[in-house]
Amino acid sequence: MSGGDAGTELVLDVFRVNGLLLAAGDQLTAGEGLTAARWQVLGAIALAREPLTVPRIARRMGLTRQSVQASVNRLVDDGMLASEPNADHARSPLFRLTERGAAGYGRLADTQRNWVDALVADVPVAELQAASRVLRTLSQRLTAGTTRKATT
Repeated sequence: MSGGDAGTELVLDVFRVNGLLLAAGDQLTAGEGLTAARWQVLGAIALAREPLTVPRIARRMGLTRQSVQASVNRLVDDGMLASEPNADHARSPLFRLTERGAAGYGRLADTQRNWVDALVADVPVAELQAASRVLRTLSQRLTAGTTRKATT
């Protein structure tokens, strides 16, 4: 099998797993009145430990600004996020977790941790770490635009 064939197989597996993870995320977050997409936005801000703009959230999560904006709008309406002025860009406010948002994210973090523990049971840690390294490398290359375009 060539590197290209193995890479194609990996990409197809990632597409499948992504769809399954989003469906599982929707189930995990339903009790908090969230979706996987809104959970991703909360997580981006929680993990950054500072307020973020919609474009920064989108870049960190590999999502479109439009989809992030729709999630942010809903999270603000639900009282889970609040906006504040951005001194660096007046038209791009910063968003932070509210107390309600932080509490909901915290409850989901516990649920998610238990779920992932069960999901990866019996998978060697070294294999999980190797998979993460490969995915990070691909992500960095895609973000940097360092992939070559196919020539035909």
